[in-house]
Amino acid sequence: MSVVILDFGSQFTRLIARRFRELGAYSVILPGSAPLERILRENPQGIVLSGGPSSVYDEAAPKPAPGVLDLDIPVLGVCYGMQYLAQQAGGDVKRAGKREYGKADLTQYGGQLFEGIQGEFVAWMSHSDSVTQLPAGYEVVAQTEDTPVTAIENRETRRYGVQFHPEVVHTPKGGQLLANFLGICGVTRDWTAEHIIDELVADVQAQVGDGRVLLAISGGVDSSTLGLLLAKAVGEKLTAVFIDHGLLRLGEREQVEAALKPLGVNLVTVDARAEFMAALDGVSDPEQKRKIIGREFIRAFEREARAYGPFDFLAQGTLYPDVIESAGGEGAANIKSHHNVGGLPDDLAFKLVEPFRTLFKDEVREIARLLGLPDHIRMRHPFPGPGLAIRCLGAISEEKLDILRRVDDIFISGLREFGLYDGCSQALAILTPIQSVGVMGDERTYSYTAALRAVTTDDFMTAEWARLPYDFLATMSNRIVNQVHEINRVVYDITGKPPATIEWE
Repeated sequence: MSVVILDFGSQFTRLIARRFRELGAYSVILPGSAPLERILRENPQGIVLSGGPSSVYDEAAPKPAPGVLDLDIPVLGVCYGMQYLAQQAGGDVKRAGKREYGKADLTQYGGQLFEGIQGEFVAWMSHSDSVTQLPAGYEVVAQTEDTPVTAIENRETRRYGVQFHPEVVHTPKGGQLLANFLGICGVTRDWTAEHIIDELVADVQAQVGDGRVLLAISGGVDSSTLGLLLAKAVGEKLTAVFIDHGLLRLGEREQVEAALKPLGVNLVTVDARAEFMAALDGVSDPEQKRKIIGREFIRAFEREARAYGPFDFLAQGTLYPDVIESAGGEGAANIKSHHNVGGLPDDLAFKLVEPFRTLFKDEVREIARLLGLPDHIRMRHPFPGPGLAIRCLGAISEEKLDILRRVDDIFISGLREFGLYDGCSQALAILTPIQSVGVMGDERTYSYTAALRAVTTDDFMTAEWARLPYDFLATMSNRIVNQVHEINRVVYDITGKPPATIEWE
């Protein structure tokens, strides 16, 4: 039993799935045009039509496959999805006289979706079209000052629609609304971490069979958790390989080996620094860097496969956000390619095993807890596969990487020392190509500028810059310029996501 979410290209679609899972309900995302037969294979108890960038009155506007809306199960339309529900039932949708973007207060609300919700209801809007005429059988159940038709329902057909986005954190009571929809659907809310582990182990065993698995492991929470899961699923048929590509943080190789080997993971460390640095020599474009690193990763694994193999499968800790930002959703924009999504060669010698491809970071952390991964690894901030290559802006060199390692170590160690690390979702240092004039002692300097970045987020789809104390930032700046002589200026990034991404490249 599940809730099927049909994706029409909204960047928020995966958040809908995440909210349902937080509520204990299994949900699956399919393309908006998925055939009826494909949807029925999920045994849906409810369907959600996502938002999207299109207008329903456009000639090429996306729509569900024939027969989907004829199913006798509840349907919830979100933003574009609500407009489509209204139009296909005989209503009218037009360009709004006044667009709504950002927070809006509902002036009135009621109906089944809002049952049990009391007090102020703040909703997150992002639309320029509005329902201007209701179809027969529907009634308006919520309004804002600028949008008379903010939510609609047809109790007889069990069709519901909201113009706002209940899935984002900016709609604080959106979770209650989605829980009400689950109640309308009669969905069994038994989607727990224990259940996920059982499902993933069974899926891996079915996929792998008697084959052997080669795991790309970095020491972060995703690959470390995947190592434990695969060990549980296939045992000795797993070999975990850690590639030292020369783009790691200070002392990271030693930390990875010390953390994983005691857990019983069969870990092979490969020194591939020379190959990676040669391939990246003179390359400054971020996308090209990522693709080169992805290619070199695979080549390194192929070499290890020949040495320790044969292997049939390559395992990766790909998560939902990786897929989204690499244009994994129908109609979604390609924000940036991830090394384990967009950089794989066409002649890949392995079949891929990606058990976490439909999971979010918080789900992986909970799985890690149940599998016994120590908290100092489980709660570690994310670190990108391309490593420091995308935090050293422009072309990289051994000298620049050494500078960046020292700056990063001072910043991360300082966050831990001041008790601020766990309050940040991700923190990093960036070496910029900017050089500026400074004065140290009585001497003129012309040195690099380092940028510090820390963010807070629930889902890594959106993020706010972390409001770190001024005294802490001042201390970090003093330590960096005094201990890393190649730096004479430190800046702090106060940009959210969007418009920026968390990483700079």
